[in-house]
Amino acid sequence: MKWLKRGGLALAVILVLAFTVLATWEPFFARETTPPPARTYTAEIIRDEYGVPHIYGKTDADVAFGVAIAHAEDDFSTLQDVVAMSKGRYGAIAGEEGAQFDYIYHLLDARGTAERHYPDLPEDTRALFEAYASGLNQYAAEHADELKLGNLFPVNGEDVAAGFALRQPFFFGLSGVIEPLVTGEPLRREFGPDIPGYPRELSPPRPQAEAPSQEAPEETAHRPRTAFPLGEEAGLLGSNAFAVAPEKSGGPTFLISNSHQPLRGGVAWYEFSVESEEGWHFTGANFPGSPFPFLGHNEHLGWTNTVNRPDMVDVYELELNEDASAYRLDGEWRELETEWVTLPVRMGPVVLPIRRAVYRSVHGPVIMREAEDGTQEAFAIRYGGIDRLDQLDAYYRLNKATSLEEWQEQLARMAIPSTNFIYADERGNIAYVYNAAIPDRPEDVDANWRGVLPGDRSDLIWEGSVGYDEIPKLVNPDSGWIYNSNNEPFTAAGAGSDLSPEDFSPVLGIERKQTNRSRRAYKLLSEAEVLDRETLRAIKYDRGYERSDYIAVLWDALETMEAEGELAEARDLLLNWDFVADNEGPADALALLMIRDWMSAEYQNKPEWPDAKEKLAQHVAHLKEHFGRIDPPAGELLRLRQGDVDLPLDGGSDTLKASTTWEVDEDGRLSLVHGDSFIQWAEWPADGGRVTSRSIQPFGSAITRPDSPHYTDQMELYAAKKLKPVHFWREDVLGHAKSRKTVTNAR
Repeated sequence: MKWLKRGGLALAVILVLAFTVLATWEPFFARETTPPPARTYTAEIIRDEYGVPHIYGKTDADVAFGVAIAHAEDDFSTLQDVVAMSKGRYGAIAGEEGAQFDYIYHLLDARGTAERHYPDLPEDTRALFEAYASGLNQYAAEHADELKLGNLFPVNGEDVAAGFALRQPFFFGLSGVIEPLVTGEPLRREFGPDIPGYPRELSPPRPQAEAPSQEAPEETAHRPRTAFPLGEEAGLLGSNAFAVAPEKSGGPTFLISNSHQPLRGGVAWYEFSVESEEGWHFTGANFPGSPFPFLGHNEHLGWTNTVNRPDMVDVYELELNEDASAYRLDGEWRELETEWVTLPVRMGPVVLPIRRAVYRSVHGPVIMREAEDGTQEAFAIRYGGIDRLDQLDAYYRLNKATSLEEWQEQLARMAIPSTNFIYADERGNIAYVYNAAIPDRPEDVDANWRGVLPGDRSDLIWEGSVGYDEIPKLVNPDSGWIYNSNNEPFTAAGAGSDLSPEDFSPVLGIERKQTNRSRRAYKLLSEAEVLDRETLRAIKYDRGYERSDYIAVLWDALETMEAEGELAEARDLLLNWDFVADNEGPADALALLMIRDWMSAEYQNKPEWPDAKEKLAQHVAHLKEHFGRIDPPAGELLRLRQGDVDLPLDGGSDTLKASTTWEVDEDGRLSLVHGDSFIQWAEWPADGGRVTSRSIQPFGSAITRPDSPHYTDQMELYAAKKLKPVHFWREDVLGHAKSRKTVTNAR
């Protein structure tokens, strides 16, 4: 029996050793980062009554150092997630879901893109990123108790740049291509006017899906939130934007930024202002991991963004040899580039090392999968902005532009891969640019660019993007107003001012879709004789629906639905709804739940509509279980929740006052996670006076600091549809200062 005891002891020792290794290996295995070059930075951080930081410095680099410190003080948790993503280590924090990002990090060669192109950026841009990295490093060194992951710091400018290379493609829908290729589902890449839900007239409805299982529907299943959306949630990123010229407003030039982003995580907005002695003076918001704002305004001009959906991704099916080690191109076999990577995947207290192969061809990243007959299939993807990093410099230059001409010069570089830009300035100019680094596809070849292309033809492998003169844009339309609500660029400024789709090549793949928000905005803006503050505010916070597109599909299904008892009562309640999500009608709560399903199906280009009867039964059951009735006030159902603050909300999925997606809490309430996020309203007076602005965030500046007074201090204003002042000018900042300090790395 002694040998059994000795064997058991040895096994226990082995298990302890194995556990120790799995619990500790990842930080030591991680890639080493060379710290930024030694340089002294000094910045002043002044916080106003809402905790919003205003960061000052002698140089732009000093300010960028202060931006990192201020943001880390408010949300170091999310910043660490973003840094981990930029190093391919997010799975060590977020487990399997985080490892998905790490795999895509390797698949898209985000690190390689940064290594190849970061050294070529202008010196002052690199100085900005090195200073920002230095600020993150300093905060990490001084707050070791907050670190989530060993050896995550130091970081350098190249690390920060790699995060940009990873995240940008998801804003134009790359995940909607990668996911079907991995799972074997059909690609959902529909752009033409013959697709249901496209503008101007309703096409026949798509067939309804078979009844789903009795499991909780996706939008009513509580799930963990990651730092950056992937899959369906990424495809729901949206926004509204408005610009109004003085002749239409009757006074100032207006610019309204109304972004719809996740309220937390790696693409949640962070508000701040910057000012340096080198002429950088800007107020707006960024995403965690950026040294500069992505939208907002300076003294002279401002802009905001909305997500657009051009055809930015091409898919090529490769012809493989017998052992899948090579692919055919122009009649010759080429070796398939293969790289093995280790993905850290946290499982409770241990981190498992998972080995995966990453493949690439001359086309770009390659997705390998097993066909039904057991053979290997390979699909290469190539997307707009691939292997480019100059967006880092373009955004920086946009921050410092002083005129429409300078601003357009930066966009004309086609360095920023996607998103619409809506612009206004002190001279009363307004503009709209359908910005997208659309692939420069040859038009004289026989190819279906929206299908799966043959991978054996090099003439289908394009280089670079189309020119700035080829994409849609409007400057100072006769209507005096411009808007975008994630709609096609051909409805932007009203009848007589809009662009014509016939003037643009179909090879560009410009989307031809509308949203309910777009239909409402277009109608309300067109009807208004004057777009003054009161009128424009009513449009921005409009909660109405048009019975068209997917809304019409849903209500048509309700009208033909056979039902009995409580289900018939619910159906009839919806059929008598006033199509306004204002929390006043008895059908508002039920409509909120139903519309979300159909909006998702339309926005994701899903091949089938949900089953109306099945969905209605699920949502009726939910309301009965948690409220005891099918017609509770919608404000009791939809909530804005953070800490101890719990407030009612109105609006819905795809209303101009947007409450897009939610988590279902244990009490059955819907806790908003995506919708109206950072809102900024800027005005340049017609008499040449100084710019002023107001803004709001859903929660507060210190979004992950429960002990901060700014954890929830903007929530009541947000829920009441109110804005707070932005203190842009230094004397105004000093007049509202609640804290003031100098930060430096000098020792």
